[in-house]
Amino acid sequence: MMAYDMLELAGRNLKESKLRNLLTTAGIAVGVASLVALLSLGIGLQAWANRNLNRSGIFETVAVFSKRDFMSFDSDERRQEKTKSNENARALDGAARAAISKLPNVVEVYPEMRFQTEAVFDGRSQFSTVAGLPMSAKESDAFDDAQGKFFSGPEADEAVLQEDFAKRISPNGSPLGKQLTLRYAERSALDDGAQEQGFSVLRRERTFTIVGIVKQEPYGGWRNFARGRIFIPVNIAEKMNVLQPSTLRDAVSSGGKPSYISLLVRVKNPKDAQAVQEAIKKMGFTTWSALDASKGMRRFFLALDLFLIIFGSLGVAVASLGIINTLVMAILERRREIGIMKAIGASDADVQSLFFAEAAAMGMAGGALGVVLGWAIGRVINLGTNWWFARQELPPENFWLVPWWLVAAAIFMAVLVSLISGLYPAARAAKLDPVQALRYE
Repeated sequence: MMAYDMLELAGRNLKESKLRNLLTTAGIAVGVASLVALLSLGIGLQAWANRNLNRSGIFETVAVFSKRDFMSFDSDERRQEKTKSNENARALDGAARAAISKLPNVVEVYPEMRFQTEAVFDGRSQFSTVAGLPMSAKESDAFDDAQGKFFSGPEADEAVLQEDFAKRISPNGSPLGKQLTLRYAERSALDDGAQEQGFSVLRRERTFTIVGIVKQEPYGGWRNFARGRIFIPVNIAEKMNVLQPSTLRDAVSSGGKPSYISLLVRVKNPKDAQAVQEAIKKMGFTTWSALDASKGMRRFFLALDLFLIIFGSLGVAVASLGIINTLVMAILERRREIGIMKAIGASDADVQSLFFAEAAAMGMAGGALGVVLGWAIGRVINLGTNWWFARQELPPENFWLVPWWLVAAAIFMAVLVSLISGLYPAARAAKLDPVQALRYE
């Protein structure tokens, strides 16, 4: 039997039991729709999380530590094991900073500057944490809805406040444009100018103009041990020569030269972070980046997608039972027709192909209809979520995504499940004895 004749006969058979076949196709569509809707939301959530994390800039940043300092984060047993091997660990000093800045795909290298200060505003003072920010932090999503502006330059005596801190120091109005004085401890060289020979600690003051207010700390506030409430240009923070936690360590170490607790390395593209990390490790330092933490997140989303596929496939599995039932009923109703086909020369393979064609047609139609229905369900959920966000005064987000491969995979799976469901009915029809079938009434 020719392929065209086969398809024409299959289409005619499907039209004869229109209502039953439509209901079976609708069952496949509902199963595929549930799968597409669940997966589109899972994929959309993952894309939304990646989009926000990339926008925050943390994937473009690699933190660098000296192996000697990083041992403090280990357990006692682990620290003892590392002590011998890291006795001559390379110091994270100015020479290391210059070497790292020359690595390929590195945009900038700056020290992690964070210190305690007494902030004086409008005659009242309170302690808080100051953090240094590079000029590139302006591109962070933390400044999307900031009040005021970013620093006018890397050497500007300007400060950006965290919103809660701004409300605390100025509860009756905005502090923008007003002066904020920081009192801090400066590390000052002794008379001979050689800090490695010792240093003194002096109380200093410096006044900054408040130019901006942000709701959250740039880079998600993942860095270091204390969240910054006051942000100043990192160049200014360096020149303030503030007493850092590393100062006492440098004073008692054999070298006595100033070094950094950590350096932050910004790369051109998040894709470059892994290669830059490896290059820095070869230089003898320990690194950490958000990519390390995101491995757990990727595992979470993979597990989420797997569970969504399993639950979504249950609907398709139930629909396959409908296909089996429909085709078995078709065998009972068309026994004489099958007997005549075989009597005039149709082979068992022709009969099997006829039932496979009918199953594939229902699967194709059900898959296409299910994709459209699943797209609509995901769209409605996304609109409903954004409506709720609007009531909570939150910006709209897109939690729903239907990539082309999901459409292709859903239709392919619907056809495949339909063909598998047609195995038993097709085999049963092919085994019919034409003589017995022609006697059937």
